[in-house]
Amino acid sequence: MKAPQLLLGIICALVFLPDCLAQSSKKTKAVEKTADNLPEKTEAAKPAPAELATVDNQKITEDDLAPYVAAQLRPIREQEYQIKKKALDSLISQKVVEAEARKKGLTTEKLYEQEVDSKVPEPTDVEINAVYAVQREQIGKPLDEVKGQIQQTLKRAKVQQARQDYSNKLREQAQVTVLLGPPRVQVGFDPARVRGNPKAKVMIVEFSDFQCPYCSQVEGTLKNILAKHPDDVALAFRDMPVTQIHPMAMGAAVASRCAGEQGKFWELHDLMFGDQGGLDRPGLLTKAQKLQLDEKQFDTCLASEKYKAQIEQDSQEGMRAGVSGTPGFFINGIFLSGAQPEATFEKVIREQLSARP
Repeated sequence: MKAPQLLLGIICALVFLPDCLAQSSKKTKAVEKTADNLPEKTEAAKPAPAELATVDNQKITEDDLAPYVAAQLRPIREQEYQIKKKALDSLISQKVVEAEARKKGLTTEKLYEQEVDSKVPEPTDVEINAVYAVQREQIGKPLDEVKGQIQQTLKRAKVQQARQDYSNKLREQAQVTVLLGPPRVQVGFDPARVRGNPKAKVMIVEFSDFQCPYCSQVEGTLKNILAKHPDDVALAFRDMPVTQIHPMAMGAAVASRCAGEQGKFWELHDLMFGDQGGLDRPGLLTKAQKLQLDEKQFDTCLASEKYKAQIEQDSQEGMRAGVSGTPGFFINGIFLSGAQPEATFEKVIREQLSARP
């Protein structure tokens, strides 16, 4: 929250303006490279999923349940993280201020009074009038009757903001290491469908649908990100065709795998997202011709639908990871949903690039 928004929120809470909070509040929200698909690496055996129930001696496990609950549990885990993060930030601020107070031989409150409160200026008439103008209807009294109260409230709000700024400054100067991180989901990827450096520090795993308009919309964002971070960020593609509303998505996913047999997965990927109206069989064959693929091999592959099971496996793994719609992304295991703006991707990427190995 920006300082002016915080200031107004504090004023609203302190004066007679509980409903004012609706005006000032704003809605807010390492590489987990798994080796599952990398034959040259070996990992310890994965423990069997917990058994939850049996039906006529058939087991129902955590893995069976995951596709039905992962999308609902994900926001709950994110909320838990945000609650912990807020409390941790507050506790860190408290600790750095206490350390500074000990250094100066003062109590925390005396430190604040000396270093912060005494330096906060009195509210000006302009500021008082501005607050009154915004809240005139809620206040319902002449300015002369409430000016003193607004002045006091403004001063308290300024002091609170200044104390926060002071603790933030101390935190920047202190040796603070935060180990708490956002919830992560370990997802695998196919090395044959990676764009960029496969050993990049940041791996974006995308679950996508070739007929999905939002998936097409985010393509430019992803290309910009890869261009900005050619060595540090890579993109892995996984299929999640939403066939209930995109009847050509499965065929397009199969086509991408068939093109991959001839080393042209990403080339066909780009053509299909660039022309989502041409994903029927004739359109796919036209694109194969444009890429100079072996047309007979490509057509035979399309007709066989031999990749359908692998595509459905991708989709199931996406649902188990909590993806409920396309596109869905895991940036080193941190989930982003939908065609997010580039700044949202960059924020997570910067955090991952600066994280300790």
